[in-house]
Amino acid sequence: MSARRAPDETRGGVELSSLDQPLSGDTGVTKRELIDYLDVMADRLIGELTGRPLSVVRVRPGQPAFMQKNLPEYAPDWIPTITVWSEASHRQVRYPVVDDRRTLLWLGNQRSVEFHVPLHRGHDPQAAPPDALVLDLDPPAGAEFADVVVVARAARQALADVGLDAAVKTSGSKGLHLVVPLQTAGTDALSSDDAAAATRALAVRAAALAPGLSTTEYIVADRGGRIFVDATRSRGATVIAAYSPRVRPGVPVSCPLSWLELDAVGRVSDLTVDVVPKRLAAADPWRDERPPPQLVPAEIVAEGHTIPVARVAAMHEGKRRARARRGTTGG
Repeated sequence: MSARRAPDETRGGVELSSLDQPLSGDTGVTKRELIDYLDVMADRLIGELTGRPLSVVRVRPGQPAFMQKNLPEYAPDWIPTITVWSEASHRQVRYPVVDDRRTLLWLGNQRSVEFHVPLHRGHDPQAAPPDALVLDLDPPAGAEFADVVVVARAARQALADVGLDAAVKTSGSKGLHLVVPLQTAGTDALSSDDAAAATRALAVRAAALAPGLSTTEYIVADRGGRIFVDATRSRGATVIAAYSPRVRPGVPVSCPLSWLELDAVGRVSDLTVDVVPKRLAAADPWRDERPPPQLVPAEIVAEGHTIPVARVAAMHEGKRRARARRGTTGG
């Protein structure tokens, strides 16, 4: 049996290894650079992750990135977990929860790069009210970021028209996320279903204010090269956490921004694990720029319930088109 390899370094009680190896083949970043980023941004990132069942995207040298939800059996027993029943896989999933720096560094040592969380804290997405709505602006390949900014401002106007406001961050890929903090206490807190409905209504209103540039069409072929205002980040869906890195060349970050600086960003891919800590220094725009928790008007929730769920509507439309191609009209 071979001797156990000595760690390169120990931080926060976590033994770190292979720090100077490439993180993965196409990122151009070492594992040390990832760990250094997670360490310096720990307080801000942990604030987004605490109490939420976490899914991570991991990388290994020479292998494609993969998403992991279940905490591995070899994980230390001091990592807190949340167990959730998965309808998709018909099993219990034991999610890790990042409540401290030690857990974050351990996950980073496992080459966990992306941190995806639901819009609720705790075990049950149906029982725990969502604490945010998200409009995900997803541009097609080759789109100008300036056009994404135009759609983001139209979406903010749609929110303002019904008395709401949002914070904005990059997705860490090509687009932007508008996040509307929600009140979670009291009888007016939205259920998961009502939050999903409200998100659909707000997405439709946002797209209507920039019709030449944006759409809510779920089927890619129907978008006509426009920016997709995605309302599906709701219910059990997850979103990339603010300050999380992404598995992309250079390892860009889902970086919070102020509305005033959007036009000066240029390329979101430039906001990398190397750049963001220097750019922000001690600032925390996700804390400073987020509006307070809000109540969604009841008429927006009611409006959203009249709009079909995008994935369901797309599934039925796909079946209809398939029948048409076969030249049949059967059910």
